[in-house]
Amino acid sequence: MTKPGASLSLAPGVVSFPGPLRVILRSMASRIATPEDLDGICETLASAFADDPLWGWAFPGGEGLEEWWRFFAGSALRYPWSWISGECAAVSVWIPPGGIELTEEEEAAMEPLLRDLIGERAVEVMGLMGAFDERHPSDPPHYYLSLLGVHEAHRGKGLGMALLAENLERIDAETGAPAYLESSNPANDARYSRQGFRPVGELERPDGGAKATTMWRDGRGR
Repeated sequence: MTKPGASLSLAPGVVSFPGPLRVILRSMASRIATPEDLDGICETLASAFADDPLWGWAFPGGEGLEEWWRFFAGSALRYPWSWISGECAAVSVWIPPGGIELTEEEEAAMEPLLRDLIGERAVEVMGLMGAFDERHPSDPPHYYLSLLGVHEAHRGKGLGMALLAENLERIDAETGAPAYLESSNPANDARYSRQGFRPVGELERPDGGAKATTMWRDGRGR
């Protein structure tokens, strides 16, 4: 989450931070996550999404949210594209081009897991997951930002957008491929736009109470 006035855009997808904030960010050096980081990753994601308009509705009070994110974050660790800042203060989980978010076995296990976590409401949440899948572009090959979250204890320091900007710089340097994400909180749409993403669609929560925005960032051709 960015602090108002904290970032200056130098070029599409490149963000510079003023002196005091740079000191904070240096203390939160990022690295590729390992399986040993999974507990911290899931704790941060559960904290980040507990009051989210979409996922806070799906998991009222945050009950079961940490196990839900463990299902996805644990699967994504098969790729070297999950990142953490500091001691999991901020987390980004990516699926690289050609990768899959879940294996066939994990997809089959999704609904039983939801039923264990939220009971009969699993039907609505499975409908929501289906809507995400329907809108996810198949071409061209791209990086998919599955999850981005900042622990509530570190909100307002610019850590999430700093981690995203760093990830995008790496993508641009290594492959120049496009990127895709789903913004489940409208408050973040403008922040993603400053990183070069543009809205390409939306989906509605089953009860009509909120919408998520699908966003695309063009590749930086190499």
